[in-house]
Amino acid sequence: MLKFRKRPAVHPAHPGAGGSGGPGRTGWRVSGIGRRWQLGVFHALIRLAGRPLSYALADLVSLHYTLTRPSVRQGCRPYLDHRFHGRRGLRRLADTFRLTRSFARILVDQAALRLLGRGEFITHLQGRADLAALLAEGRGLVIVTAHVGAWQLGMAGLGGLERPISVLARFDAGDESSPFQAFAGRDFRVIDPGAFLGGVPDMVGALQRGEVVALMGDRAWGAGGGTVAVDFLGGPVPLPFTAYKLASATGAPVAVLFPYKAGPDRYEMHLASVIRVPAGLGRAPEAYRPYAAAYARALEAFLGTHPYHFFNFFDLWAGKTGPG
Repeated sequence: MLKFRKRPAVHPAHPGAGGSGGPGRTGWRVSGIGRRWQLGVFHALIRLAGRPLSYALADLVSLHYTLTRPSVRQGCRPYLDHRFHGRRGLRRLADTFRLTRSFARILVDQAALRLLGRGEFITHLQGRADLAALLAEGRGLVIVTAHVGAWQLGMAGLGGLERPISVLARFDAGDESSPFQAFAGRDFRVIDPGAFLGGVPDMVGALQRGEVVALMGDRAWGAGGGTVAVDFLGGPVPLPFTAYKLASATGAPVAVLFPYKAGPDRYEMHLASVIRVPAGLGRAPEAYRPYAAAYARALEAFLGTHPYHFFNFFDLWAGKTGPG
């Protein structure tokens, strides 16, 4: 079941409070798909009847939560206010349901992958030849994605690049609904943003070996997670610039990739943009604003086509930029 709750953030949960973390900060977090027994119901249903019936139950749960849980509506409101400006009443309620339903169905897919195996889905990587050409330059590749679609399933589709992949992400090993259980250590290596210097030395080392490093472009993590303000969906938001700083330091190109569910059994990993960052830009956040802005434009274009695939359930527009 979907659960949105507001709680103190021990680690940086989003760039809304500066990207540098600290006790007492709060942010919208998604807490799996429910309590243990609720999770068990979905797991049993997936095993016995497959995904179609599980989708139907997830849709009913999404509708119930949309109608009865103010926290769900509050978590969806900031994005929907900016993506569908001026919509109110029943139209806004319908948008909330569609966004919540998309998220719930993707959680069903992630559970099905863990329970039923990889044969459940096909993940297609658009722009594979372009990415291979970027890797052939010999400086590694920085991939910037977002909390859209099922990015973990998308990352699994990068295996065809035949390079080790490292992902900067916090891994909660105790979360039974965590999609990382299906991928971490097999499809990609997880770099902990709570590690020394926010994992930056590990990421630089991977790029120097010609490998792939993937980061979120819409949320700052770890000690290296400074942010810079750029325009996104009609208002300024703080976006992390670590990816572009890495690119400037190592010479690696930046590929902007967004995953989306293209059909019942199919995910697409869409190459939205390639960003080239000049060498030697240093530490000043302002130097990286044009590249964060280019990412924001690519994400806006993606959401123009897939408006119910954005799963950042907090007020990104209320944030402040963090230190460089």
